[in-house]
Amino acid sequence: MMTHVRHAAVAGMFYPANPRELDTVVRQMLSEAAPETLEGPTPKAIIVPHAGYVYSGPIAATAYARLKPAAERIRRVVLLGPCHRVPVRGLAVSEADAFATPLGRIPVDRDAVGDILSLPQVQAFEATHAEEHSLEVHLPFLQEIFADFTLVPLVVGQASADEVAEVLDRLWGGPETIIVISSDLSHYLDYESARHMDAATCRAIETLDPAAIGYDQACGRVPVSGLLALAKRRGLQVTTLDLRNSGDTAGDRRRVVGYGAWMFTEQRAADRRPGGDTVAKESFCTQTRALLDTHGQTLLHLAAASIEHGLARGKPLPVNPMDYPRMLRDDGACFVTLKCNGQLRGCVGSPRAYRPLVEDVADNGFAAAFRDSRFPKLKAEEKQELSLSVSVLSPPTPMTFADESDLLKQIRPAVDGLIIEANGRRALFLPQVWESLPRPPAFLAQLKIKAGLKRDHWSSDFKAWRFTSEEVGSETLADPEALWT
Repeated sequence: MMTHVRHAAVAGMFYPANPRELDTVVRQMLSEAAPETLEGPTPKAIIVPHAGYVYSGPIAATAYARLKPAAERIRRVVLLGPCHRVPVRGLAVSEADAFATPLGRIPVDRDAVGDILSLPQVQAFEATHAEEHSLEVHLPFLQEIFADFTLVPLVVGQASADEVAEVLDRLWGGPETIIVISSDLSHYLDYESARHMDAATCRAIETLDPAAIGYDQACGRVPVSGLLALAKRRGLQVTTLDLRNSGDTAGDRRRVVGYGAWMFTEQRAADRRPGGDTVAKESFCTQTRALLDTHGQTLLHLAAASIEHGLARGKPLPVNPMDYPRMLRDDGACFVTLKCNGQLRGCVGSPRAYRPLVEDVADNGFAAAFRDSRFPKLKAEEKQELSLSVSVLSPPTPMTFADESDLLKQIRPAVDGLIIEANGRRALFLPQVWESLPRPPAFLAQLKIKAGLKRDHWSSDFKAWRFTSEEVGSETLADPEALWT
């Protein structure tokens, strides 16, 4: 029985045609993306760009690297991309039994194809697949990650978001299925105009608002819109992984193409409200406030004990997490702040959780007293005027913005802590800093200065993350001096 194969059409143009070179290039992009992308849950769906690898490959790799931990579990890839060559009404499946690249053949899931052909918006139309690159460029990434999988390839033409969502819903499956949506963003604008338009598209994706994506904002807006519509109904959480353009990778900044990478993760039933809205932020505040109400004094005493240990022995207090309640043994991120007669005397912490909270409190308490480079090491006689507080931080969330004005509009005074990064420099302000810097422009300017940047600095690599925190302080105790006994 002969096998119908859809052979590679853009190998040697969009990506290397030589198998060894292609394997090396894809492995390198995935390896470079991995340090920033391998933490957290495995996506159910991703949005990735489809230009030549030199332009969009690094952006796509930030999403594909997220799939590597699930390489043994995922057995089917549902791949949707826009039509660039031969127009089609609705969604077109291929009649091929396999798709080929220089790395080998990928079998098509003919059972799944047969299932969705019963939907009126789906047809078999080989001509639209023959030269289409929006699907093909993703296959080497998938082959590099998954040793054994089947493919459901769909070229999307004139269709509604609901028609696409219906097809995706039919193919949703379980943890064995990943959905990949292929789309570039703005086309051939100047660098700054592209950044503004792509930031608006990113916000539409982050808020699951397909109506906010215009004709010129994404060539794959139809499959993207279908995923957003279904993601909203299913209560998925979206995370922006990367947002750049060809001017950031390998192109001229006078005319650029925008690229972005997003992942969509399924939420546990306990973390959803009716209608699919997540309550993760509310849960963090509620759970952390409860933790501090119950164990806050324990954390304050631990920080104080670590400072006492530092005064006596010059190192943090050793901590065995098993000596503490379970809630304090979980990984947590905290900042410990010291004040002397109401003036800042030291503040050190961890922006991300990576060790048990009790260990983080003990080490950061010691560091606030003895390793904050802005102040001399604490002396024993200062204890009488010293107060301390412990702030437990939520996971930081990346922010999307077109320029500084856009960023300032999004910052929530008295609510958000902020992390910024530019020119290889990074700095953090806790939400408590709003008490002394209540206006967003001054808040951001001082944070830049803290990072070693000029107060008016702005650059294309400027990044920001927001977080919230809950605090417990020694001034809330009936006898603050008890901390030091």
